[in-house]
Amino acid sequence: MATTSLISEAFRSLSTWAHPWSSEVAAEQGGASRLFTGAADFAVDNNTFAQAQIRAAFYPKFENEKSDQETRKRMIEMVSRGFATMEVTLKHSGSLFMYAGYRGAYSKNSFGNIYTAVGVFVLDRMFHEAWGKEAPQMQAEFNDYLQKNRINISMELVTAELGDHGQRPKDDYAVVTAVTELGHGKPKFYSTPAVIAFCRKWRLSTNHVWLFSTRESATSFFGAYDALCEEGTATQVCKALDKIADISVPGSKDHLVVQGEILEGLVARIVSHQSSDEMKEVLRSLSETPFHGVDSDLGPSLREICAANRSDEKQKIKALLENVGSSLCPDHSDWLDAQSPNADKSFVTYFLEAHPTDYATKKLQEMIRLMKQRHFPAAFKCYSKYQNADNLYYKMVIHVRSDSIFRRYQQQMRKNQGLWPLYRGFFVDINLFKVNNKKAAEVSKDSNTSLEIIDCALNSSLLARDGLDDEDSSLMLKLKFLNYKIRTILIRDGLSTLFKEDGLSDYQTYYLRQMMNWGTSARKQEELCELLDQWAVYIREKCGNKPLSTSAYLSEAEPFLEQYAKRSPANRALVGAVGVLDQAENLRDGEHDLQPERGAAPSSPTRSLVIPGDAIHPQPDVQTNLVDDHAHGMVDLEALEQGPLGQPLDLSILAA
Repeated sequence: MATTSLISEAFRSLSTWAHPWSSEVAAEQGGASRLFTGAADFAVDNNTFAQAQIRAAFYPKFENEKSDQETRKRMIEMVSRGFATMEVTLKHSGSLFMYAGYRGAYSKNSFGNIYTAVGVFVLDRMFHEAWGKEAPQMQAEFNDYLQKNRINISMELVTAELGDHGQRPKDDYAVVTAVTELGHGKPKFYSTPAVIAFCRKWRLSTNHVWLFSTRESATSFFGAYDALCEEGTATQVCKALDKIADISVPGSKDHLVVQGEILEGLVARIVSHQSSDEMKEVLRSLSETPFHGVDSDLGPSLREICAANRSDEKQKIKALLENVGSSLCPDHSDWLDAQSPNADKSFVTYFLEAHPTDYATKKLQEMIRLMKQRHFPAAFKCYSKYQNADNLYYKMVIHVRSDSIFRRYQQQMRKNQGLWPLYRGFFVDINLFKVNNKKAAEVSKDSNTSLEIIDCALNSSLLARDGLDDEDSSLMLKLKFLNYKIRTILIRDGLSTLFKEDGLSDYQTYYLRQMMNWGTSARKQEELCELLDQWAVYIREKCGNKPLSTSAYLSEAEPFLEQYAKRSPANRALVGAVGVLDQAENLRDGEHDLQPERGAAPSSPTRSLVIPGDAIHPQPDVQTNLVDDHAHGMVDLEALEQGPLGQPLDLSILAA
């Protein structure tokens, strides 16, 4: 019997006796989520079984074993040999928001908070803009579809109301970054062509995607990034990649229009060599449908609602939800009932001690057991939905407290090929239930047999997915831009150091270490030192001993950068787009001290883009070779003649 048939048969046998269980039934029994206060009414014995269902999950946090240069070289090699395609997407600056249908709104590590309220509001607006009068019906159908097929979507939620990143966005929006089938086994993430097809069916916003399927285009991509990484803005970067890529699929939301010129970065990853053909088929068969509700009166905006409720977060959440259609979000109990972290660890222990009823439960037990044995710092927060002497039904939020844990967990996965990944944004519904002695023996025997079949079948096919082994299929790079890092890492993240007793000297140590880690060019280091020293003196004098809020730092940083940029073209190039601070600071909680004037829109890029000659750090076989200009340390793009690996690299397209 084929592997897939064995697995399907095993899952069918499990489902014939598994305890009847669903989020809808549990919701009817228990109502709102309530944090457990104790386990006095429930005890685990040999007749206790567990069934777990992942409710939402986002991609595991990746960590390449090789250096970035080695990863680049391997990616180019995979593309050159026709084994894979390189996919590149924009990195919008926002927050993770996941949606799984009815009572399924989640942020990165929690639910029922301001992040999910904003997320639901933005998703509701997205439907109304796309479908017009049909929106309520389509929202209900969408919820039903997600529930029936056990799917969750992940989105980058970009808004001025949830804290500052690199630039206050011009609009509040979201783009779908992942669609995940949760099923009965390991979560399955849709390919990008499948994500775009899904989003076009439901008229959801998509990201900008570029595909590079030849050696020339892949090497040119890295050359273009190296040329633009220290001064590139959204317009310049998108224009370059549109010319270099074999396939360019613009996003539903233009980064320049909704976010601005400050671009956080790009994500490059290896995907199936069939992706190009699949993308072409999606674009051929599914065109974008014109939106029907863009010009409709949708009621108060997100920023208007937040401005009217700036002093009370609970009231703000309530007001947001009241402006969301009941077809999308009929139940507000996750937000309106108080929740707090659970201190009772017995419910995690109960889950690990109970007999698993299916494959997913077994693998989740294995994952949590390993994390506890290895003392990985993670919180397993449990929220009650239903409880009596024979049943416990609760939601578990798995919160990894340190990014280093993902790397350590990856090391364990290399030792144990059957171990499931540790996902970001990880939410699990768990049901513990008891059966009588006769039924317990029957269930144990059947489940053990079925789980053995699934294990054997899956172990026989760990490799060979689209011709890629596990290591190659996970090749990925995050490539960030300096004018974003100036704002977020050097200015925002440096505030805690700057406002210490020896803040000025400690801050210098901090930013020099960061620049060294990034391999920042010598000329840019010199320019940045001057900028950051002036920023440090300015903000310490203005704020005194009262630290500037990191969530609203742009209220001070952006006017400072705008004035700094006016002093010279070099300063302007250093900080990127300025003068576009949105009036969102007027809508923020607790912000009353600064009302900067709205600046002019960013100017259009000039015809001859100039980049620093020492912005590139040549590496064998990968980096672009540049011809330096002796007088100014600058070169025009048309002087870029040699690409990586000796291939011609024509970036004069950027000056067109």
